[in-house]
Amino acid sequence: MSSGNRSEEAVDVQKSYEVRTYGCQMNVHDSERLSGLLEDAGYVRAPEGADGDADVVVFNTCAVRENADNKLYGNLGRLAPMKTKRPGMQIAVGGCLAQKDRDTIVKRAPWVDVVFGTHNIGKLPVLLERARIQEEAQIEIAESLEAFPSTLPTRRESAYAAWVSISVGCNNTCTFCIVPALRGKEKDRRTGDILAEIEALVAEGVSEITLLGQNVNAYGSDIGDREAFSKLLRACGKIGGLERVRFTSPHPRDFTDDVIAAMAETPNVMPQLHMPMQSGSDRILKAMRRSYRQERFLGIIEKVRAAMPEAAISTDIIVGFPGETEEDFEQTMHAVREARFANAFTFQYSKRPGTPAADMDGQIPKEVVQERYMRLSALQEQISWDENKKQVGRTLEVMVAEGEGRKDGATHRLSGRAPDNRLVHFTKPAQDVRPGDVVTVEITYAAPHHLLAEGTPLAVKGTRAGDAWEKRTTAATAQPAGVMLGLPTVGAPAPLPAAAAPACGIG
Repeated sequence: MSSGNRSEEAVDVQKSYEVRTYGCQMNVHDSERLSGLLEDAGYVRAPEGADGDADVVVFNTCAVRENADNKLYGNLGRLAPMKTKRPGMQIAVGGCLAQKDRDTIVKRAPWVDVVFGTHNIGKLPVLLERARIQEEAQIEIAESLEAFPSTLPTRRESAYAAWVSISVGCNNTCTFCIVPALRGKEKDRRTGDILAEIEALVAEGVSEITLLGQNVNAYGSDIGDREAFSKLLRACGKIGGLERVRFTSPHPRDFTDDVIAAMAETPNVMPQLHMPMQSGSDRILKAMRRSYRQERFLGIIEKVRAAMPEAAISTDIIVGFPGETEEDFEQTMHAVREARFANAFTFQYSKRPGTPAADMDGQIPKEVVQERYMRLSALQEQISWDENKKQVGRTLEVMVAEGEGRKDGATHRLSGRAPDNRLVHFTKPAQDVRPGDVVTVEITYAAPHHLLAEGTPLAVKGTRAGDAWEKRTTAATAQPAGVMLGLPTVGAPAPLPAAAAPACGIG
């Protein structure tokens, strides 16, 4: 977390807080800022698993799912009796659903103290204090960005890997996505500010950063520089101590040859690309208002593989978009066979209130969508497995991660990410290894969603990132209410349940 003087609105007695996050990587990063703001105002993070047992509970919401509001109000309802029993407890609701529903939230859940939007997250501590003094709910929704969020205090979830926002908002008009209406038009950060933040993070021990934007490779649209994103990637390559650079999520429309060249020619930009395809049907892509067609998308994939043969490419696909015929779906299956994605996050279409697609004719029956989804999942599962089998026998440098291997304790293994972001489980070496350190291993087995290195690691390299993790963990142990409580996934988002919609409009 960045340092700074405690604000005038700081609480007099240390109180605890909990932030619950729903949705995309942008929301995860916003929650890091909300945590930073609260800690800067004197709050301490509640122990893991507090489940509402905190002085302040903040919901950072997502609005892209059909039942997002039901989930929110169900959670708010469970907190109502806890608030009655805990004098002084406050509840705040922010994020995309708050931006959309505004006054409705307090009408349906009058025990909520603060409602704030996507453009004014920096006001949270002030609004909490105002609600406490005035003893009434505070609703403040800004219609446009007041200040770029990266200027706010941030409580980073990881000591060795970090998100870095390069833009907010989106200028696209995809018919399935409500995000542009809630996040606003795209606004880019100054390149110098981005690089200064990265350099500061590296100085603190961070060795991997992920550049983040709703449409990350459209960066530069504010100033009319179509090559601004590729220049930014090359500039990242000149930062000493920065070992890995990733970005998410690009849009095929803006994915130009100079970006491919920058990826291939900048050693610390990882050979990994997550680029949402959404559909392989030209007719459906047009209905989605996606400004590319199958041939263009597959052409980009071909160019990326020509420049970086080892690149792992992942994607997002929506099954059952309104009007999708069996022929349209077969075009998606064809595109998947041609692209041979390392991984694909497939989603059954569900209505997003407020989007054009929600009112389109030709809504597909659920049983048809489910059947297509199962066929697509089976195809991609086999492709993922086949592509992973090609990694067997390769020697890879794996950055040790925290919380990636759920069975590590039972198997006496550790887990981490290869340069192409594939998950690798490996045998625990004799010497101590910390998250952020780098281990060289030989891959001996492949499953559809992970690789396994069963032999003794070939090399172990302690890193400044590992030092930073150790320092932070020691501090967290000394102060149990402190900061080490988890790690947001770096790279492509984890797959959602079968019936879920994409977690955000990113891409």
